[in-house]
Amino acid sequence: MEPFSDLSFFTLLMKQGSLAAAAQEMGVTPPSVSKRLAALESRLGVRLLHRTTRRISLTPEGETYLSEGARVLAELDALERTVSGAKALPRGLLRVSATLGFGRQHIAPALSKFSRAYPEVEVQLHLSDRPVNLVEQAFDVSIRIGELPDARLTARLLALNRRVLCAAPSYLRRAGEPTHPRELQQHRCIFIRESDETFGTWHLRSGSRQETVKVRGPLSTNDGECALSWALDGHGILMRSQWDAARYLRSGRLRAVLAGWKLPPADIYLVFPTKANLSAKTRALVEFLHDWFKDYREAGAHGDAAW
Repeated sequence: MEPFSDLSFFTLLMKQGSLAAAAQEMGVTPPSVSKRLAALESRLGVRLLHRTTRRISLTPEGETYLSEGARVLAELDALERTVSGAKALPRGLLRVSATLGFGRQHIAPALSKFSRAYPEVEVQLHLSDRPVNLVEQAFDVSIRIGELPDARLTARLLALNRRVLCAAPSYLRRAGEPTHPRELQQHRCIFIRESDETFGTWHLRSGSRQETVKVRGPLSTNDGECALSWALDGHGILMRSQWDAARYLRSGRLRAVLAGWKLPPADIYLVFPTKANLSAKTRALVEFLHDWFKDYREAGAHGDAAW
C-alpha cells in the first residue's frame, strides 16, 4: 500500500501549500515531511517539487503525479465504497477560489448555506483577482468570469452575465455622452487593471462591426469595488460586470453608455479538474451552487436583468 500512502501524502502536501503547513496538519515536524518527500522522489527517480524557503511549486512530473494520483485515489475510494456498500457522504477539506467582489457578494453567502447543509465538509474560500492554477495550487473548484478553462478542466455555467459601460449622470452632463466607441478616446475612463496586455484596451462589437479602443484616464485599480465607487463619484466611464453595476443602473446613480455595443463575454462558470469520479464533497458543492444560481440563468436566458 506504500504507493497509495505516498499519493495521499503528496496530495495533502500540495493542499497545504508548504512543508511547514503539511507538518502541522500531520502532527509531525517539518524535517520529517522533507525527509518523506525526499524518499518519495528517490523511489520514483524524479523531482516532484521545486522548493525554496518560502514556497513550493510542481515540476511537470509532480503535476502529472498529483493530477493522475488524485484520479487513482478517487477510483480507489469509489471501489471501496462499492465493495463495502457504504453511501458516500460529503466530508473533508474543500478548497474554493473566487474573485474578490463576486466572492464576497455571492459565493460567501452561498457557502454559508452549504456549510449548514453539509457540516462534515470543511470549506476554505480563497478570494483573489489573480487567476489561479487549480491543479498546481490544489483547489477543488474555482468560480471564473468570462474566460473558459483549458482542456484539463470542466466548466459548468452558473449564471448569465454581461459587461456594461456606465458612468454617473454628473459626469455625462459635464463631458457629454459618446455615440461611437472611438469617442471614448476623448473621455476620462476608469480602469480595472487585470493584465498589462489588456490594460486600457476595450473591445466593442455591434453586429459585424468591431472596434478596439485604447482609452485613458487618471484612475485605475485592481479592485472592482474601488473602481465602481469612482464611477459613482463622477470620475469617468467604467466597464463593469452587470452583476455589480445593475443595482446602480436601476436606481439611476449610473447610466449605461453605448448600450447598442456589446463587450467581451462575462458569463460566470464553476470550474473544476476533469475527473472520471468527482469526490462526494466536490459533487455536492457543484450541484448546490448550480441550483443556487438557477434564477440568474433562467432570467438571463429570457433577456431579463436577473441581477
